[in-house]
Amino acid sequence: MQEVKKVIETDQRAATDEGTVVTERARTEKTEVDPKVTASNIIWYIYGFIAIILALRFILKLTGANPGNAFVSFIYAVSGVFSAPFDSIFGVTKASAGTVSSVFEPSILVAIAVYALIAWGLTKLLTLNERHG
Repeated sequence: MQEVKKVIETDQRAATDEGTVVTERARTEKTEVDPKVTASNIIWYIYGFIAIILALRFILKLTGANPGNAFVSFIYAVSGVFSAPFDSIFGVTKASAGTVSSVFEPSILVAIAVYALIAWGLTKLLTLNERHG
């Protein structure tokens, strides 16, 4: 992943009232980012969003958060889309104390790891034919 810097240097000469010539040098740097770097950053940003949503789901389920709460319900709805393919991998361990029910779902941790591998694979695919060194 690399940035391309373009340096533009210009000389301007001006005569003063005393007859001397003054030279000014201006230097402008333009930075252009490789489109592959931008695509890679977008992939990692999307993965980060998914991982945070899944981590919130894991913590809320583990601590027995109230599913009737609007925020908790929203997190469960959004994260359910990402955790659904992994939900039946393990049995769910449930502990209850009064009205609070704590759920340990290791499948959420597997989902986070699998999505990380997918993001890594996609970013490596972008640089498959690049020379290193």
